[in-house]
Amino acid sequence: MQRGTKIVATIGPASSDLATLIRMFEAGVNVVRLNFSHGRAEDHIERAALVREAARACGREVAIMADLQGPKIRVGKFENGKIELEPGRRFILDAECELGNQERAGLDYKELPRDLKARDVLLLNDGLIVLVVERVLGSAIHTVVKIGGELSNNKGINRQGGGLSAPALTAKDMEDVKTAMSFQADYVAVSFPKNATDMVMARQLANIAGEPYGHKPFMIAKIERAEAIPALQEILDAADGIMVARGDLAVEVGAAAVPALQKRMIKMARASNKLAITATQMMESMIVNAVPTRAEVSDVANAVLDGTDAVMTSAETASGRYPVETVEAMAAICVEAEKWDACKLDIDFLNTRFARIDQSIAYGALFTAHHLGVTAIATLTESGSTALWMSRYNIDIPIVALTPNVAVQRKLALYRNVSTLELAHSDDRDAMLKAAEDLLLKHGVAVAGDTVVMTWGEPLGVVGGTNALKIMQIGRP
Repeated sequence: MQRGTKIVATIGPASSDLATLIRMFEAGVNVVRLNFSHGRAEDHIERAALVREAARACGREVAIMADLQGPKIRVGKFENGKIELEPGRRFILDAECELGNQERAGLDYKELPRDLKARDVLLLNDGLIVLVVERVLGSAIHTVVKIGGELSNNKGINRQGGGLSAPALTAKDMEDVKTAMSFQADYVAVSFPKNATDMVMARQLANIAGEPYGHKPFMIAKIERAEAIPALQEILDAADGIMVARGDLAVEVGAAAVPALQKRMIKMARASNKLAITATQMMESMIVNAVPTRAEVSDVANAVLDGTDAVMTSAETASGRYPVETVEAMAAICVEAEKWDACKLDIDFLNTRFARIDQSIAYGALFTAHHLGVTAIATLTESGSTALWMSRYNIDIPIVALTPNVAVQRKLALYRNVSTLELAHSDDRDAMLKAAEDLLLKHGVAVAGDTVVMTWGEPLGVVGGTNALKIMQIGRP
C-alpha cells in the first residue's frame, strides 16, 4: 500500500454514474460520503447500491458514510429568490414570515428568537453576511446589517460564539438514520453535537434502526459548534471518531482559530484511539479548475502531517467538473506528505501503559516491526480493534488486516495505514496462518523470504481476543 492517509469523497450529480465512480475508486477513494442535506431517501438508497456495485467491479471494499443534516438553521425563501443587503440598513428575521423580501426573511428554525438578545452577532451564508441584533420582539429579530452582500434562499445562520439551543438530532435526521441503516451504512456522521449525550442518543437510534439487518455503524461526531470544543474529550469518548468540520466551526469560533483547533482535535483523537477526518474546502478550487492551488496542496499536506486518518472532498467531487482529477491530486499530495512524516515510535512508547492483552500485542507488533524493518504487519482480526490501535502510531510499514467479516473490512477503510484482505475463518490455527501467508503472497504484500509480523487470537474467532504474535519468514516452515 503506497498511501496511508485515506480519502473520503462526497458523491452527487457529478459522480453518480458507475463509470465515474469506478474511476474515482481506482484513483484512490476509500470512503464515499452521502450528504443527507441534499436529495431524497430514494436518491441515497440508489447511490449506495451504485457504490457497492462499483466497489465489486474494482475488487475492493469501499465504506459508505451517511452524513446527517442536523439542525442547520437557515433563512427561508425569497419572493425573487434573492436580495441584496447593504451595510447600515435594518433587516428583520421573522419566524412567522412565509416569503421573504428586501425588509425581512423567514426562518426554518422557529425557536431562534428565543436564543438571541441585543448585541448578538449573526453570521449568514458561511459568514459572508454579518448582522447585529438590535432587539427581539416576539417572533421577529430586528438587526442592523454590518457586512452586506447577496442573500439567497435557504442560506445558513450561525450565532457568533455558538450557544444556539437547537438539538443535534432533528426529526429528519431520525428518518435519515433509518434510511442509512436500510443499506447498512458503515459510518454515520452526526452534525452539530454539543456533548456526549448527543452522540449516545445518535448511536442508540442507529443501533435500533440497524438491528433488523444485524448491523451497527461506527459513529462520527462532526465538530462544528463552539460549545463542542470544551466538551471534545467526552464527545470523543462517546464516538468512534470525529470530523474536523471547518466550515461551520470557522463561522462560530472565527477562521483564525481553526488551524490550531484542527491540530489539537486530531492529536486528541489519536491519543483516545479514535478516528479523525479533516474536511471542508480542501480542494475547493477544483470545483471549476483542473489543478489545485498551492495553498490547497499545503492544506491537505498539513492535515496529513497533523496525523489525520482521512481528508475529505465535498462539492469538488459531488458537483464539480473534475471529480476524478480531484481524487488523483489529493492522493498524490498525501503520498508526498507521508514521506516527510517521520516515525517516532520509540518516543511515543516511552510513557505508554498497556491496559489490555490485545492492546499489548498490537503495540508489541509495531515496536518489533519497526526495529526489525519487516515488510508488513498482518493482523488477523474479528472486530478491527487491533488494527485501530496499530494505526494510531505513525509507522512506515504497511498494516494489513485479515478478516472474514466484510462489514469490518469496510469500516477499516477509514483507518490510516491499514489495508484489508478477506480471510475465511478456520478453527485450525495452523491452517489459518498458512491461509494468511498464502493471501499475503497472492496479493503481493510480501514475497518468499520476506519477514512479516503476524498477530492473532486464541481461541480463534473471539472478538477482542488477540493474544499471540509471531515473527515469520514468508514461504518457510
